[in-house]
Amino acid sequence: MEKKNIIIYTDGACSGNPGKGGWGAILMYGQSAKEISGFCPATTNNRMELGAAIEALEALKEPCRVKLYSDSSYLVNAINEGWLKRWTMNNWKTAARKNVENVDLWKKILKLLTIHDVTFHKVKGHSDNPYNNRCDALAREAIKNNS
Repeated sequence: MEKKNIIIYTDGACSGNPGKGGWGAILMYGQSAKEISGFCPATTNNRMELGAAIEALEALKEPCRVKLYSDSSYLVNAINEGWLKRWTMNNWKTAARKNVENVDLWKKILKLLTIHDVTFHKVKGHSDNPYNNRCDALAREAIKNNS
């Protein structure tokens, strides 16, 4: 069966870093769009960026072909520059032999990448992309509504 083509935009935010965090995502299929968001009482900005991608991919009900757009260099570069692959080969150590942060979330992403065909795309944050701006607003609303 042909996989559905899905477009996902994600963003994470933190009030303080670490601090209260929120994430937002928009999942688009054809003419349909679904917004999701969430809150974490104590977290970091990077965890919220990764969490947004995880939550969005976990929301898909079947294996899909996904174009995922994020303003997080941390997320996009880890995939596209091969960092994640090297970290797994180096037993979750960076090139500087330090422990990789957020290993629990990276492992979830790796598992999701075995289910979905995902390409990661970097977008400029807080710019003129309406989908990225909406995800940012969803993330900030999640923080505000839980503060």
